[in-house]
Amino acid sequence: MIPIKNKKKSLEFTVDEMRNFSLIYIEKYAPSKQQLRTYLLKKYLKIKIPNINKKNISDLIDVVLEDLENSKFVNDKFYSKSKAQSLIRRGSSINKIRNYLISKGIKDKHISETIDEIKENNEDQDFFSAIKICKKKRIGPARAESNRPLFYKKDIAVLARAGFDFGISRKVMDLTDDEYSKIINLL
Repeated sequence: MIPIKNKKKSLEFTVDEMRNFSLIYIEKYAPSKQQLRTYLLKKYLKIKIPNINKKNISDLIDVVLEDLENSKFVNDKFYSKSKAQSLIRRGSSINKIRNYLISKGIKDKHISETIDEIKENNEDQDFFSAIKICKKKRIGPARAESNRPLFYKKDIAVLARAGFDFGISRKVMDLTDDEYSKIINLL
């Protein structure tokens, strides 16, 4: 058996190693700043590094994150906009987008800018997103006309769980087949 030499890690070595781990993680997942901080904390709190306590590790992580943010590898504003666009394509409501970005640790300033931009581009975004959900899950106006009254409450509940308010849900549920097919052709 070959003995493993135990290298003592210095602060410089730890910072370089941390930066390398961060770059690999960024390349693979494109995280927000908070997600990267959580990843690095979990990784380095498990490792026993002599003469370095948890506070020092947290300070090192802050230094690495600041460096990555200055070099534009981590950008929460870009992350916020790109995730919002991705969620809009899937048919998510504005409330769901807001909650998702909050859960990822994005600052309120970036979230409000992103939401304002979405509303500026399309003031009826929730309506069209609700239509996408109806098409995807085959509910509401996507159902056969004979089954729509039977499943009205269930369909409203599905839209509510997706983050749409009652007014939007009712507006979508009351569409006729012709109106629904015209809107689907536009999407």
